[in-house]
Amino acid sequence: MTAPNRATLWGRVLADELAKSGLEAVCLAPGSRSTPLTVAFAAHDGIDVYSHLDERSAAFFALGRARRTGEPTALVCTSGTAAANFHPAVMEADRARVPLLVLTADRPPELRDSGANQTVDQVKLYGDAVRWYTELPEPEADERKVRSLRTTAARALAETGGVPPGPVHVNCPFRKPLEPIEVPGDVPDSFAETTAGRGRDGPFVETASGRQLPDDADRDRLAAALADADRPLLVAGPADPTTLPVLEPAAVTRLAERLDAPILADPLSGLRFGPHVDRENENSLPRTIYGGYDTYVGQLPPPDVVLRFGASPTSKPLRHWLRDADARQFLVDPPGKWREATFTATDLLAADPAAVVDGLLEALPDRDGRSEIDRDWRKRLAAAERRHWAIRDEALAPDALETDPFEGAILADVFAAAPDPATVFVSNSMPIRDADRFARPRAAELTVLANRGASGIDGITSTALGAGSTADEPLVLVTGDLAFYHDSNGLLALERCGVDATIVLLDNDGGGIFHELPIEAFEPPFTDQFKTPHGLDFSALEDLYDLVFERVAPADFPAAYRRSLETPGTQVLSVAFDSEASHRRRDALADRVTDAVATDLEHDV
Repeated sequence: MTAPNRATLWGRVLADELAKSGLEAVCLAPGSRSTPLTVAFAAHDGIDVYSHLDERSAAFFALGRARRTGEPTALVCTSGTAAANFHPAVMEADRARVPLLVLTADRPPELRDSGANQTVDQVKLYGDAVRWYTELPEPEADERKVRSLRTTAARALAETGGVPPGPVHVNCPFRKPLEPIEVPGDVPDSFAETTAGRGRDGPFVETASGRQLPDDADRDRLAAALADADRPLLVAGPADPTTLPVLEPAAVTRLAERLDAPILADPLSGLRFGPHVDRENENSLPRTIYGGYDTYVGQLPPPDVVLRFGASPTSKPLRHWLRDADARQFLVDPPGKWREATFTATDLLAADPAAVVDGLLEALPDRDGRSEIDRDWRKRLAAAERRHWAIRDEALAPDALETDPFEGAILADVFAAAPDPATVFVSNSMPIRDADRFARPRAAELTVLANRGASGIDGITSTALGAGSTADEPLVLVTGDLAFYHDSNGLLALERCGVDATIVLLDNDGGGIFHELPIEAFEPPFTDQFKTPHGLDFSALEDLYDLVFERVAPADFPAAYRRSLETPGTQVLSVAFDSEASHRRRDALADRVTDAVATDLEHDV
């Protein structure tokens, strides 16, 4: 490989090595110091390039791509505050275990702490939020240095997929000239014939990674506990991006059926939706996959053994029920990290979830005819699940929505009518909580995503559009008005990155989730400092971003939603709500289910 100058050589070698190591996509934000990287990636045929004007949107778009695919996406920015704008997405990638490769261009080392323009301390800028940090040596057509560059590139990409996966930061200092202009003698023509110059067939360094398998003793200990349980339970929390493709829902369902155990499946678990949902177990009880637990678990006797996959569940009632259960709880986590903030789990199993499921299916005997299982507990749980959905369906009837609308009805319809297949991205705050409570398990291939690592409302639109850029299937984004406002500049990716979406905007004029907190009773400062009504008219975005903006009454949403799903381009369906009234409506529905389940239990239904 040759180049007109050493900075250009550095960019070309880095892009070449990353492509050989498996990188498929990069998000670029404009800037001068990053010119060698930008030019190299833009010219590389093997890497898809997504151009963004804003570093924060670029970072969240890359996060969305990596979250959806489980494969790393790279980010490139110039020096200075540009790199700081990557930080929120890096924090989310860290907590949510999303593989990202962050390449920040920098000034030469001697300009640090000198007052030089646009020069800040970028060394270990993201602290402990990255899996690995390194700084590249200054560009030079030296064989050893270029071999080091290729090795570093291959290692950095591999580190994004480690245990656990996450972001990696590579700081890249460059001297001028930054553009691909000829500098005589900078890169000898003969350099292209060296091993460093041409690289190797495939990655310069091949990193082999294996699965974290439970040993036989751990597997047998877990199998024995589950086999002896009277009330075994599986809980599937939000899945890690790299776990989702390998943890087969059908295998988890088979395990649950072998145990006569229900699966309480978070909407982000990869288990609440899919063909496996229609399967019934051998006792012809209702579906093994349960989704209505948020409203009724507190009314039921606790399990005695719990097997948990994924991150902490979205549902607070479920978390508290597990906290208060006098049960043995096994947390399965490949890197053996602690993700259980109530601190009541009893066993941490550092192993690949798919390997745990496979091992248990081999070790556990069939349980046909086993009398020790608490059949009454299973029947009560099934009855409570049926009761939850019956009351929900009654509350979502068109005449009820005419007089008593609330946001949960929108989330219910979003999931009930989403195309098969589709990607559904749900914002934080109330939308994800309503999805957890009102999205009924369904035999459709729905990939449901959210930023639940750090659970911020920044970058929601950009993350969703990044996820939508990876698959040729409909994209639905459900977002609140504050999150939509916060990332409205991310809508530029609709045209620049070729993504279409149905965007469901729940506009309650401020932070509706704060009605869930005790601060609601303190007025002032509740309205002005917490709910923060904004009075914004989002229809102005229609012309700015060449999309269709439509105000929709809650009762008219089902028809408008289905119409949007069949229409090319991007439509924003804005549905207005009174957040306080919606909050009261949620509480009333939860109380109805609670009372009904309690009555059923009294009468042994």
